[in-house]
Amino acid sequence: MIIDGHCDALLKLWSKNISFQSSSELQVNYEKWKASSVKIQCFAIFVPEDVPEEAQFKVALEMVDIFFKQIVEPYEDVKFISSKKDMLSLKENEKGAILTLEGCHPIGSDLYKLKTLIRLGVRSVGLTWNQANAVCDGIGEKRGAGLSTFGEEVIDLLNQEKIWTDVSHLSYQGFFDVMKIAKYPIASHSNTIAFSSHQRNLDDKQIQAMIDKDGWIGVTFVPPFLNDQDSTSVKDVINHLDYYLKKGAEDCLGLGSDFDGTIRFVEGLYDQLDYDSLINECRNYFSSEEIQKFSYLNFINKFPRV
Repeated sequence: MIIDGHCDALLKLWSKNISFQSSSELQVNYEKWKASSVKIQCFAIFVPEDVPEEAQFKVALEMVDIFFKQIVEPYEDVKFISSKKDMLSLKENEKGAILTLEGCHPIGSDLYKLKTLIRLGVRSVGLTWNQANAVCDGIGEKRGAGLSTFGEEVIDLLNQEKIWTDVSHLSYQGFFDVMKIAKYPIASHSNTIAFSSHQRNLDDKQIQAMIDKDGWIGVTFVPPFLNDQDSTSVKDVINHLDYYLKKGAEDCLGLGSDFDGTIRFVEGLYDQLDYDSLINECRNYFSSEEIQKFSYLNFINKFPRV
């Protein structure tokens, strides 16, 4: 059983005229999902940066509509997940779909827009993508500023609503600002800087902060986040899992593939169907208990909404 904390299938469904049922352009589609060990998949709302500011919230709503119309409603065995109870209620033949937000730029500085997305089902909120917005600077903003006053209001709302605050893509200063006030922090798709120098990866201080806050970290399969070489393999993914475990993150670790969010791929780990081979390889390095925890159990245990 696998729970995957991040994919960008919604973006492809929004931008291309393709079918969630079986499109070969998708690393996550219904047929692959059904045949895979992935029990629960998180689907991110990501509004591309080239969408005009005045249209961004509308595009976010369009992706919410796609989530329900194309991913959940057509299939009796796909259930919308809103709470931990929903996860635990899934039958053996059923899959669960969770809606998340990658970047608060679509809400501008309007808290009611975020409240609307939460009411529509968003259960994890990434504060930024790589750029700055009204909440905080992203990791790609040279200024590197932390949370704004509005950003603090956003996290207060997420705390009240028992919604995950996602620090992936956040500026370094913003990360530690979040750690001070967020009750439910996660890094949905973030690796360790020990094996890749990419600025999106977490250093030891950040890893310890996530452990101290009882957060959740999803190891991602995006090659530039795995190593600084031209090619990547499953062993690179295992290296990151192993490093996190050695740093004491056994109860915080998970998987956040970022399928459909990259144009480069790990050899032998192209889509959901390859999860079984990853887990089989992990058995050569980790205990059954460790694998159970990062495959799904930590995700369920940390999910804020009961």
